[in-house]
Amino acid sequence: MTSTAPSVDELVLANLPLVGYAVSELLHRVPPSVSRDELASAGSLALVLAARAYDPTTGVPFARYASLRIRGALVDELRSMDWASRGARHRVRELAGTAERLTATLGRTPTRVELADAMGTDVAAVDRAAQETARRVLSLDAVDASVGDLVRDDAPNPEEVLLTAERLHWLRAAVHTLPDRLRVVVEGVFLQDRSVAELADELGVTQSRVSQLRTEALALLRDGLNSHLEPDLVAPVERPDGVAERRRQTYFAAVAARAAMNATAGIVPTQRAQTDSAPSVSA
Repeated sequence: MTSTAPSVDELVLANLPLVGYAVSELLHRVPPSVSRDELASAGSLALVLAARAYDPTTGVPFARYASLRIRGALVDELRSMDWASRGARHRVRELAGTAERLTATLGRTPTRVELADAMGTDVAAVDRAAQETARRVLSLDAVDASVGDLVRDDAPNPEEVLLTAERLHWLRAAVHTLPDRLRVVVEGVFLQDRSVAELADELGVTQSRVSQLRTEALALLRDGLNSHLEPDLVAPVERPDGVAERRRQTYFAAVAARAAMNATAGIVPTQRAQTDSAPSVSA
């Protein structure tokens, strides 16, 4: 007797909690001004689209597939909430810093021409930066001008906060998926502040071998992260069909599986994982 694949509506209803988990996880890592309702709407739409596009013949569990789609939609929603590009924010900070330095030097407020000369640009660029500055503090000035004068916007924006947390999420998965000896060395050196001599005694190898294992582990971590976050940075290998490359690809796949499992389980990067049952790659 063959089972009938669930419909789109059934997939959406059964997996709605994924949206709540993803939104709750994200709200712990972004400024309080970010709207839960807007994130939930974006996540729910992503869940519906995932249900429509899901192909069960791929063998990928729907919850894992949908979680990745939902998280991607939340990142896009955060980007849309942030009015200023990175370039605009840089110009705002540069203008403020230059004006502060010139005011201290001249003993008065600098003119637009003086600001342009100091910044190595023209007056039109200074005017644009000033407009961007005014736009950024408008909401503060509307409430209390004194607050707008005192607050500095040095904190990372929501997109930067999320990207940092995302890298930590993948880094945690990559470390936990390392072969046992490599993981012991990485955790010992970088997380537990243990000496090379102590690790050499524990593993029954020389100190130089521990150094070699550390180098090998860092290279594997780098490629494991880049394979998912920056694929163009993964250097090609001489023997793509060799045993070593097959082991690397197995490791990359295991990292992705662990990261997806953690996301589905609602494990945030700031938490210290106590147990983790995803497969690791044997040395």
